[in-house]
Formats: sequence, structure tokens, C-alpha cells
Amino acid sequence: MPLTIRDLAKEKYVLPGHAACPGCPETIGLRYVGMALGRKAILVIPAGCTSIIQGLMPGSGLAFPIINVAFASADAVASGVAAAKEVLGEDSVVTVWAGDGATADIGFATLSGAAERNENIIHICVDNEAYMNTGIQRSSLTPIGAWTTTTWKGKTEPKKNMPLIMASHGVPYVATASIAYPMDFIEKLKKAASIRGFKYIHLHAPCPVGWRFDPSETVEMARLAIETGIWVLMEVEGGRTTISPPSRPYADKSRRKPVIEYLKRQGRFRELSDELVRELEREIDEYWKLLLKLSS
Repeated sequence: MPLTIRDLAKEKYVLPGHAACPGCPETIGLRYVGMALGRKAILVIPAGCTSIIQGLMPGSGLAFPIINVAFASADAVASGVAAAKEVLGEDSVVTVWAGDGATADIGFATLSGAAERNENIIHICVDNEAYMNTGIQRSSLTPIGAWTTTTWKGKTEPKKNMPLIMASHGVPYVATASIAYPMDFIEKLKKAASIRGFKYIHLHAPCPVGWRFDPSETVEMARLAIETGIWVLMEVEGGRTTISPPSRPYADKSRRKPVIEYLKRQGRFRELSDELVRELEREIDEYWKLLLKLSS
């Protein structure tokens, strides 16, 4: 039987009074983490937006057990917590909730190390495609052409492909997800929690502040990324790649919406050129070819 909303935990883990911006995708994603993992979840959070979203002590806008750590240490800390919980015989799901800086840049060393050791943790990359908490600086996950405060004419390098980089570690489970497709994300979280060893989930999380769109359009923007094929929902389990159901129709290029529809809705692509659009279209086509080859 497929998972339905009725099967999910009803307890709320994102509380009134949190300090997130209007339309924040991180609070949307954290709600789904609570629904999927419930009381078993222990979050290890490196420096980033969620460090602020929690609010000020002694209260908290999040009801999870949380360990706030330095930028580069999240997966090392999570590895230790998971080992301690196993020694104590306590059933828990130790989960790193990290932005793109703490995943693909500053935190990559401990992330890669934990993956190589096959630590029994889940790492969720909440990908808003820049260092939003410190002023919208570029990261290696910022897409080509995007404005940030450190790439004010548009980034000149393409986005790092973290899901395939993590899959190349040979870990048991890698998946991509989107805040626009809650059941897909929740099912992947539940699957990850059931697998022993290292699990990586890359969550696409459009940021209204950094991407320059209206806060009411967060979910719509995330959905449009799927419909244009610029973001693909997939899984790599035991070395086998599969395209997830919401993305399968867009393996057929003729069914994808033009990528310009996604780009023109975001102020960060204000320096849009025909050449940039063609480059992104080429990247999308090449990535789909690769994924279809891997999944064949």
C-alpha cells in the first residue's frame, strides 16, 4: 500500500514563533522530516539558516533534539552521536541538516569521511544554492549565471553535482528530493531510516530572499524546477539508479516546460542572455542523458 498523509506522525516539530523568513523552504522541509521520522530524529545542524530559524534561547521554534555545531564538523559529530546511541541500545535516526556550504564546500571533508566509513547517519543537504544566512554569497551549488553578492555579474561556473559525487562513494542510499513533492521526500526519508549505513538526500529548496521571487511562490518555483527538468528526482540504491515517479514524465524532453519559464521568475537571473539559456538547456539535456543511461 502506498504511503498516505494519514500514515504520518501528527506531532508538530516546527512551532509558531520560529525565526524563518516568509516563504522559507527550510521550515517546509523540516515539517516533512518531523512527519517522516517523528521522535526518533536527532538533528545535527551546522552553521546556516536553521541556526537562526530555531530562535533565541531558552525557547526554540523547533521541537527536535538538536545539536548545533561548527560549519565543518556536522558529519563527524553525527557519527559520534550515532555510535553512542548504538552503544546505549537506543533507537534513533541521527540526521545532519545542512546547507550547501556545510555540504559541498566547508563541510565536504567530514561528509566524505563519514560516507567512506559508511556511518549510520542521514545527511540532508538543504540546497538553496548560495550562502543565504551570511548574505547570499555564491557556493559551489550556485548554478551558472546566477547573481549573488559575490557573483554580481552572474556565476561563471556550473553547479557541482553532489548527488552523483555522493553516489560515487558507494554508499547504500542516495536520493534527491524537492519541497514541492512532500510524499516523495517523506517516503525517501523513511526508506533512508530503514537502511543501515550512510544515506544522503539532496533537497531542492528555493529561497525567496536569495533567488529574488515572491515568498508566496516557493512551492510553485520548486515544482517548476521539476517540470523544466533542471532538477530531477531520483534514487541510487545499491548502485542502481532509478528516476522517481514525479520526474519520469520529463525524461521525454518534449514534455518539459522551457527552462526560460523557470529562470525569468527569479531576479537572480536578471542578466539573462540567450547564450546562458542555451548553456542551461544543454546542461539539462546532458544530465538527463546520463541519468537515463545509468538507470537503463
